Amino acid sequence: MPRAGRCGCQATRGPHSWPRGFSRAMLPPGFHPLLLVLVDCWASVRAQAGATLAVTTEEALISTEPSPTTSRPALSPGPPGLPSVPGPSSGPRPTPVTDVAALCVCDLSPEQCDVNCCCDPDCSSMDFSVFSACSVPVVTGDSQFCSQKAAIYSLNFTAHPPQRVFKLVNQINPSVFCIHITNYKPAFSFINPEVPDENNFDKLVKTSDGFSLHAESDVSFTTESGSPNPAKYEYGVRLQTSDSFLRFPSPLTSSLCTDNNPAAFLVNQAVKCTRRINLEQCEEIEALCMAYYSSPKILRVPNSRTEVPITVQSIVIQSLNKTLTRLADTDVVKQALVKAGALNICTNVVLEVNYSLTYTEAGEITKADLSLLLGTVSKAVVPLQQKFEIHFILQNTKPVPLSGNPGYVVGLPLAAGFQPHKGSGIIQTMNRYGQFTILRSTAEQDCFAIEGIRTPVLFGYNMQSGCKLRLTGATTCPLVVEKVKNLLKGQNFPDYVSPFGNSQAQDVLDWVPVHFVTQGPHVKDSCQLPVALVIEVKWTKYGSLLNPQAKIVNVTANLISSSFPETNSGSERTILLSTGVTFVDVSAPAEAGFRARPTINAKLPFNFFFPFV
Repeated sequence: MPRAGRCGCQATRGPHSWPRGFSRAMLPPGFHPLLLVLVDCWASVRAQAGATLAVTTEEALISTEPSPTTSRPALSPGPPGLPSVPGPSSGPRPTPVTDVAALCVCDLSPEQCDVNCCCDPDCSSMDFSVFSACSVPVVTGDSQFCSQKAAIYSLNFTAHPPQRVFKLVNQINPSVFCIHITNYKPAFSFINPEVPDENNFDKLVKTSDGFSLHAESDVSFTTESGSPNPAKYEYGVRLQTSDSFLRFPSPLTSSLCTDNNPAAFLVNQAVKCTRRINLEQCEEIEALCMAYYSSPKILRVPNSRTEVPITVQSIVIQSLNKTLTRLADTDVVKQALVKAGALNICTNVVLEVNYSLTYTEAGEITKADLSLLLGTVSKAVVPLQQKFEIHFILQNTKPVPLSGNPGYVVGLPLAAGFQPHKGSGIIQTMNRYGQFTILRSTAEQDCFAIEGIRTPVLFGYNMQSGCKLRLTGATTCPLVVEKVKNLLKGQNFPDYVSPFGNSQAQDVLDWVPVHFVTQGPHVKDSCQLPVALVIEVKWTKYGSLLNPQAKIVNVTANLISSSFPETNSGSERTILLSTGVTFVDVSAPAEAGFRARPTINAKLPFNFFFPFV
């Protein structure tokens, strides 16, 4: 009876004495009061079984006890009869536990014993009797320290009841490069983040009003609260306008256009997205209007009062049959719904937008240009596809046009340059028509008169030019040879040629070296004078058969010399010099590929022909 009275006292406690996940509300109606008392007694006895204190010492102290309780952060119980309420999620994180005696990596279930987890303080002697072994026998800290403590757990099955053996030892790191002491305690934990709750939600919404999800750029546009406003644009910072930010429609989670995507500084983009529109309401849709893209005024620097207006450079009109017409003026043109017979069409709809922004090295926007393609839209092209581009140009520089994208285009100059030293990039002249040149023929045919006048090597064009060189007896052979070499090669003969029309100068390994070969007879007592420079460019068709791209694979410059006897004093000789370029297509014939036919590997059962065989 005293035991029953004790249980009755325990039954009057709050819900903390119940098993985890169990409450009185879960009992069926009419549950017998005696069974209710027994359930409370079982919960009380189980809680007392795990309350034995652990005695741990340092330096290889061994303790054997049924259920030690290590020093862990205490849980403050709530008032009796009331469930505990978790604190706000935005509060500070718990103090990091660095004591190996208090660490237990296998303790995954709160207030429950985990199987084979010897360091779990919720386990009792009854739990140890069903353990097979300790899943985590050794718990250590950071292995980079020179000296660290290790908690070793084991089970003593010979004792009755089975006991857990706990040992705390010192381990020495044999490595020479180890950490003796750490003086930065916050390194053991993460910075407490500011988690939204009912108190700070409005403040966080105001400070993080813009974001972008783009496949080509991983740039964050969220400004940290409390940080000072920069006096210049930095990479990835959204471009501010007088009322908000410069909108750059882009597809986010789908192919549909999202108009609230901001344009970022120095982030070149080119995207296509679709827009579902009601053709009868095209005059009311802002995203189809030219003024929607030309009216914003960009701030020169963030949070400044100096505005940079967007200047419309060109407007091209596209008709229903895809013909293009460039307008003479750049005034704002509004879209209009027009009835063409039985069809309704919308004219002057924005199809393509191209921003070109000029900036300085100080991070300031100085100029904003806009090019537009307006078209006529009918129900046949709905949903509508739009294209948007934005690129940035450094002030006082001009963009270098490409000779193809990616393959060379016939008639455009070859991109070439030279490498000043090993390991550096390719140096190219800003004059794209002066990167790879040959002699230019003139009516005078005088080599010294046309010195410095060159013609560019155009892809796909076989060319030949020449001039006449008059030699007198007063000129010496070494001087003439050096003069003629410079005349044939030019001032800056390239070392490398770009394989594609858009190859980058920093990708040196992709560029094709120019192989310079010298040929000529060796005659004694004669002058070996260069007379011709023959350039052979081998190219191939690269990529798909439907749209092959021209790629240069080899360039050879052959300097041909001829033997001339020494000129007598007073006599004069005329020599013809020539240069030529030849393009050779070395593409292998395209062969259609087919998959191999499947082989039939059928095996009949051994008694298939029984009883005939």
